[in-house]
Amino acid sequence: MILVKTKLGKSIKHGIGLLADQFIPKGTITWEYHPLFDSAFTDEEINQMSEPAKKQFFHYAYFDKDLDKHVLCFDDQRFINHSAKKEDINIQSFTRKDIALKDIHLGEELLCDYDQFDNTYFDRINLDRSNLI
Repeated sequence: MILVKTKLGKSIKHGIGLLADQFIPKGTITWEYHPLFDSAFTDEEINQMSEPAKKQFFHYAYFDKDLDKHVLCFDDQRFINHSAKKEDINIQSFTRKDIALKDIHLGEELLCDYDQFDNTYFDRINLDRSNLI
């Protein structure tokens, strides 16, 4: 669940992004997985979904290797975007926690490296990394 004040807005990277709606000091935990708030699904459960539902699910979910499940964040955390430029990344992501790498100012987009917590994401949704900014 998101632990800081955020809002959705136009992303500098891709469509909709997760923007800081407060000043977030470096070192702040911005998000933590909570099993009563975020949903975790097995492959078997996902296989019971319709194809359109699976496509939508995989677009927003990540794979947690320790749980051996796909996690869908209940809140707007699912709109955090990936940056291919290391200098743009302001969130250190783990499978169950995100931490601000530097001070994040009001209105600034929260950006992470998806590979830090799920190195299967781009293959799962068939996205060519060479097109990423």
